Amino acid sequence: MMDGVGAEVRKLIRPLQADLKRLLQELVRTNSVASPPDGNETPAQQVLQVFFREHGVKSVLYDTAFIEKSGNALVRKNRRYRGRKNLHAHVSGTGRGKSLLLNGHMDTVPPGVSAWSRSPWSGQSGDGRIHGLGAFDMKGGVVANAAVLCALVRAGIRPSGDVLFESVVDEEWGGGGGTIAARLRSGSADACVISEGTQLEIYRATRGGFTVDLIVDAGDTSGYFSKSEVVSPAIAIGRLLGWVDRCAKRRARLKSTGAYKTFSDPVPVQVLAIEANGLGREIPLSVPSRATVRVYFQFLPEEDVDTVIDGIHADLVEFSKADKFFQKYPIQWVPLLGGPLYGHELALDHPLTRCMAESAGAVLQRKPVVTAAPYPCDAGLIHRDFGIPTLLFGPCGAGAHNVDEYVEFGSVLRTAEVLLAAALTWNG
Repeated sequence: MMDGVGAEVRKLIRPLQADLKRLLQELVRTNSVASPPDGNETPAQQVLQVFFREHGVKSVLYDTAFIEKSGNALVRKNRRYRGRKNLHAHVSGTGRGKSLLLNGHMDTVPPGVSAWSRSPWSGQSGDGRIHGLGAFDMKGGVVANAAVLCALVRAGIRPSGDVLFESVVDEEWGGGGGTIAARLRSGSADACVISEGTQLEIYRATRGGFTVDLIVDAGDTSGYFSKSEVVSPAIAIGRLLGWVDRCAKRRARLKSTGAYKTFSDPVPVQVLAIEANGLGREIPLSVPSRATVRVYFQFLPEEDVDTVIDGIHADLVEFSKADKFFQKYPIQWVPLLGGPLYGHELALDHPLTRCMAESAGAVLQRKPVVTAAPYPCDAGLIHRDFGIPTLLFGPCGAGAHNVDEYVEFGSVLRTAEVLLAAALTWNG
């Protein structure tokens, strides 16, 4: 471990502690929900830009709409970007070292329909936690990234290489538009760390992901309250769920040869939603004529994702041909987000992995866990499509994409300290 590094970075981060906590609370209290095709990230980006200005860090807020006409094949066609702004900042190095990019996203998912025990935008502090939508995914990580630049500027430290910061839009719902805009506008870097919530573990790999709606339309609503047969897909959809279950069991037998080899279920298949009518009092009692199953598939970094998806679809077609109901009422295959997300994997002995492990060990005073992420994110884009070695390291928390989300504020500070140590070490 690097002697004295932990104590030194704590000295640099500690004076910012109260300001960082206030920033995180204000960001959580600022609605930055993205709901395709749109997103409301800019107000929170403006809060962050003011914070940077107060701490002497120059930053640029820019619109991402230019990617819609960029011709870049990675841009999703089902999104709108006008008015959705990325925030970029950097501390210039002397030019003698390697650059490090600190990436994070400002958008959150919607709060959902389940009841929260406190407002999703409370930003309430208690028991060492900051509560609210996006606290863990991933405004806590964004604050940790920002702390690194503020600490460097406050201490008057000019690193050997550039330290780059970006808070991007459109990461949720598999968008990636903010990260694409950042790469097209700001160029490359020698390495990248994304401060997604990792429980202070180092994630050197991420999974791919694909969400599809399986929709069955059957019957005629005019047949209800008549002498005609009332046809409904609600019962038949149970057999479709059986197909999903068999698919999940087949996928579970797959063994990873890389970062996911210790995972008991390295490629989960999950049913996210089933709908065949509503249960609310505003919904009349009636037999549904449409049923939908939303299924989420995940993939190993080493898999040929497009070929696997084609195989799953082909298997569904064969299942449908063997079922009389689905012969008459075909199952529609409707991808939710468009194309899939792709995973990535950084070698265990890559210089960035070693640098992060040494830095985390020095700050946390223990050997860090180096493993793989249980989710996809923008790492696949940055690493695979833009050629920047990427890993994830971020704070502890819970409730991402669910009610009562929170982040442990002490872990946000530890994340900032580790990232600062890594930046100084990586930059030489």
